[in-house]
Amino acid sequence: MTKSAQLYRMATDDHICPFGLKSKDLLEREGYKVEDHPLNSRQETETFKQQHQVETTPQTFIDGKRIGGYDALRDYFGKQQAGQQGTTYTPVLAIFAVTFLLSVAFTYAANNVFSMKTIELFVALTMAVLAIQKLQDLYSFSNSFITYDLVAMKVVPYAYVYPFLEAFVGIGMIANLAALVIAPISLFIGTVGAISVIKAVYIDKRELKCACVGGDSNVPLGFISLTENLFMIAAGLWMLIR
Repeated sequence: MTKSAQLYRMATDDHICPFGLKSKDLLEREGYKVEDHPLNSRQETETFKQQHQVETTPQTFIDGKRIGGYDALRDYFGKQQAGQQGTTYTPVLAIFAVTFLLSVAFTYAANNVFSMKTIELFVALTMAVLAIQKLQDLYSFSNSFITYDLVAMKVVPYAYVYPFLEAFVGIGMIANLAALVIAPISLFIGTVGAISVIKAVYIDKRELKCACVGGDSNVPLGFISLTENLFMIAAGLWMLIR
């Protein structure tokens, strides 16, 4: 017997509800034939909500019983809540993974894969991409950064300069600028960052969010954040030694 469900979702000229489309997709993947009822105007949507005494759309009905919106539908099928919940390392791990693959790709194209150049590119690309994440919203980044960085606590403008310094080092490494130009900056921001993370997390035992991928992230301050700073220190020393 074919399972069927009725779905009411907002789909006007200026707004198509993403959760309506996700509800339809979920129902179809669960083997349901969906009776799709797009609500094509704000007025039609409001009338539907008043009629069924609900505050939001979409709304799914199965066997004449109202299940609810997208989250309620996922719960009905025994699925976890959608989206990332709480603190997660996913954003920074995604950056590390992609920049590593990019560094391998660049050196592979130059027939120099898995060499020291691969590692240099990995560090440089990672710093550049992390800087981009911060530069998307400097204000939010600064609000998070000044809560644990020892220099930014004392000199707030440093929080606004930091992402530019990080980007400069990453780009400078790729461009093979003189070591004396970029290594001191890398050593400075890396050392201050490492000390700040060690003090905040491992000495003061504070539970903070890391600003490494932007101020609105849910990445916990800790080992990954420390790794970023150790990369900078290692890069600075390597440039001077090389």
